[in-house]
Amino acid sequence: MSSMTTIALDAMGSDHAPRAEVEGAILAAREYGIAVQLVGIESAVRQELARHRHENLPVDVVPAAEVVMMTDSPSHAFRRKKDSSLHVAARLVRDGKADALVSAGNTGAVMTVSRFVIGTLPSVDRPALAWAFPNMKEKVSVMLDVGANVDSKPEHLEQFAVMGDIYYRAIWGVKKPRIALLSIGEEEVKGNELTREAALRIKQSQLNFAGNVEGRDLFRGNVDVIVCDGFIGNIALKLSEGLAEHISGMLKKAIKSSLTSQIGYALSKKAFDALRRKTDYSEYGGAPLLGIRGITIIGHGRSNANAVKNAMRVASELCRSRVNEKIEQELSAAAALPARG
Repeated sequence: MSSMTTIALDAMGSDHAPRAEVEGAILAAREYGIAVQLVGIESAVRQELARHRHENLPVDVVPAAEVVMMTDSPSHAFRRKKDSSLHVAARLVRDGKADALVSAGNTGAVMTVSRFVIGTLPSVDRPALAWAFPNMKEKVSVMLDVGANVDSKPEHLEQFAVMGDIYYRAIWGVKKPRIALLSIGEEEVKGNELTREAALRIKQSQLNFAGNVEGRDLFRGNVDVIVCDGFIGNIALKLSEGLAEHISGMLKKAIKSSLTSQIGYALSKKAFDALRRKTDYSEYGGAPLLGIRGITIIGHGRSNANAVKNAMRVASELCRSRVNEKIEQELSAAAALPARG
């Protein structure tokens, strides 16, 4: 494979497929020098591709006969739709024809197909889905797992902490990210059996463990990586998305109803738009499924071209930083340590 990162993009995944995927692919190829394999229904993808100037860009079309729908169960998508754009894209990564898979499709299906078609790293028991979000310190925090595993063991949370640490170092360049465990209190004795034992394991590791944080601490920015099981993490993610939309709607109504001068309205609208850009999920691209042999990035179903472009940027950065090699090395080293007493 060449030094240029090659990404297999599920062109039929998002709510706006294939328009968002094709435009995002062209933007990523042009801005980041990424080679893109657009995988999807050939006629639909080529029709959309013809609307854009893409001469001399490394963008190719790989045909697929089926589409995984948002209503498909993960097992149905995996077992019954093996000619889908998602399956074909995953096989390109598995066979070494692409470095990463990006899809804004059915999250459960993407996770299942990635895990069983591409496979997991040898030292990883459970892949974890990581969510990046802005915090009050004008920086970014990451939480994982946010949905790949609804039942986790303490050793899984310890692996999530290691993978989150490596991901944060790779993307944001922080040498010793502050790692915390999501619990119902900051004290070590707080939490259930899972969080108490996981805290002990992470504390004994080489990670920069800051202890427990509560739900109200998620956005404060006092820590960089927040670890939890996928059941709790997914609830926190969906709650945060819903709250952000609710506050956004309330602010918009308040601005329109209370301001009488056009100047005041313009200034408030400018501040509101700045806040909206800062919290825009499209700037973060998507959530990496850490622990997969090949990089997998899962985008939001509502992804636009900007979100697709940024998802491919994150995928390329993870490939170039050799994040999988680092995960395998660090988990293997941790496994070689003497058993904890």
